[in-house]
Amino acid sequence: MFYIPIIVSVFALVFTVFLAQRIKSAPSGSGKMVAISKYIREGAMAFLKRQYKTVGIVAVILFVLLWILLGFKTGLGFLLGASFSALAGFAGMITSTHANVKVAEAAKKGLGPALNLAFMGGSVTGFLVAGLGLLAVSGFYFLTHDLKALIALGFGASLISVFARLGGGIYTKAADVGADLVGKIEKGIPEDDPRNPAVIADLVGDNVGDCAGMAADLFETYVVSMVAAMVLGSLIFPGNLFALLLPLFMGGVSILSSIFASFFVKLPKNQSIMSALYRGLIVSGLLSAFGFLWVVRNFAPSLGFSFWQVYLPALMGLFLAGGMFLITEYYTSKKYRPVRSIAEASQTGHATNIITGLAVGMKSTAFPVILICLGILVSFLAGGMTGLSVAVVSMLSLAGMIVAMDSYGPITDNASGIAEMAGLPDEIRKVTDSLDSVGNITKAVTKAYAIASAALAALVLFSAYTQEIENLGTKVLFFLEDYKVLIGLFIGGLLPYLFSSFAMTAVAKAGAKVVEEVRRQFKEIPGIMEEKAKPEYGKCVDIVTKSALKEMIVPAFIPVVVPVLVGFILGPEALGGLLIGSIITGVFVAISMTSGGAAWDNAKKYIEEGNFGGKGSPAHQAAVTGDTIGDPYKDTAGPAINPMIKVLNIVALLIVSFIV
Repeated sequence: MFYIPIIVSVFALVFTVFLAQRIKSAPSGSGKMVAISKYIREGAMAFLKRQYKTVGIVAVILFVLLWILLGFKTGLGFLLGASFSALAGFAGMITSTHANVKVAEAAKKGLGPALNLAFMGGSVTGFLVAGLGLLAVSGFYFLTHDLKALIALGFGASLISVFARLGGGIYTKAADVGADLVGKIEKGIPEDDPRNPAVIADLVGDNVGDCAGMAADLFETYVVSMVAAMVLGSLIFPGNLFALLLPLFMGGVSILSSIFASFFVKLPKNQSIMSALYRGLIVSGLLSAFGFLWVVRNFAPSLGFSFWQVYLPALMGLFLAGGMFLITEYYTSKKYRPVRSIAEASQTGHATNIITGLAVGMKSTAFPVILICLGILVSFLAGGMTGLSVAVVSMLSLAGMIVAMDSYGPITDNASGIAEMAGLPDEIRKVTDSLDSVGNITKAVTKAYAIASAALAALVLFSAYTQEIENLGTKVLFFLEDYKVLIGLFIGGLLPYLFSSFAMTAVAKAGAKVVEEVRRQFKEIPGIMEEKAKPEYGKCVDIVTKSALKEMIVPAFIPVVVPVLVGFILGPEALGGLLIGSIITGVFVAISMTSGGAAWDNAKKYIEEGNFGGKGSPAHQAAVTGDTIGDPYKDTAGPAINPMIKVLNIVALLIVSFIV
């Protein structure tokens, strides 16, 4: 029966090829627009090639180590997971860098055509991620029937995701910070002004961070959730094939639902872009809920569960996905009080903007955590640990539609930048800016969705870890009276903070170098401000490329090395404490950073629309400072905590037989 999910995944990949061909046939606009798009594409490709070359060396070394220690199939699983994760990011970024200029051109025909093309570009990445994820898990297990190797596949995907998130995040935010601090604050020029030497690096960063990085991130989240559910199912129901097939069939149903729902994303009469995107998400969720009826009816009895013991957690997973979207939109949209309170605080200076932004970020953790707790409660009461794993798979099964909404963001951001740099009329800029503004919200809600699903997936992985210890003939109890458990909790709680510190420091270092270079060019190249001389865009691109690749190495190895040291020195009790500690603090740190950073960004945009003095006002200058601080929060450190947590759990599963 494994061939059914494989067929569905192949269909999803064929559909992405169809969409990519439609995008390719769309017009690209004038010579200047095409030239700017080419600069962006070349910069993005150059960075990604150099990044994957660096990561490839690490991957080969780990492949050999896993081969020696755990067998060839385990090493092969790791290599396959890493390769598919890299492919998801690379292919998504190629689509994004081709679609950006076409969306800018489509904006000449109005908001509707531009939205359709932007979402189509995002859909290529979305269905590529879901299709590759389902194909990797179902296909690899069909060929090997080796769950240990399947765990290694998840490890490969997660490790690449950490590198992609860190490298892309450092790149995009170093360029963004450098461009804003000198261009906006010191020179008073617009965000995507062609006179800014860092503007191309900034536009490149949108793709390598928010497109390639997020694609790799959601790919590994999708894969790890599937693997975690299958591993836990095999441990609870040994020898029961239905326990392995249940998550794969749920994933297949939702891929088909999301593809069908993508045709419902059309601009409504009220011209609300967010309503159009929500329509696609709602239709996808409803169709998935209907499809799960058939899956649960056929699978639940074989696992010894009643219909509602499995179907209720499946519905809970869909509810969690929708709930995370609504909550995050409230904290990050210009329509609501949190963002407007930051904008209002900007009137009294930089400090009050920063204080209010930090407060909004902290407050934004409350409702998501309550929602996660509700999901855990309902799922456990219905079906125990199996119920929770079903809820996680259900939540992640919408990944195709959600990644499509996220990848829409960098495409529209680039389209807005191209429109400004090419000097397109104000009415076209108004269209691209409207698309871009919603893109900030979709990127924020996708990150919150990924973080919430990572927390639940990590709990399933932790359960698999404890179950595996029992299967090895050892009874380990995680009591707070045990000093080893307490030490593990503290170390695990520390890791998200330490990891984020490295990521933020990397952005600060790289951003400082960009600031120095931009200042140098304005000083040493006469005529830039008067548009009589062209900035040296390549210098800034080269600086952030080298800095990002250098700075991503150390933090990326934290989640690999620390659990190995803790496990071998202090034992499985301490390692279990570490896993729980990292989940608890990781969720709070990640959500506060991603939502708070997005709120800062949209507070700046709210002021730029003419509120509280508009562009160039003291309030705007304070908002730019807040946005600059929020940039590495929302696009570097916060999102990278998601794959970091899962790498910790997967490494624990891989080494458990050595430490028990």
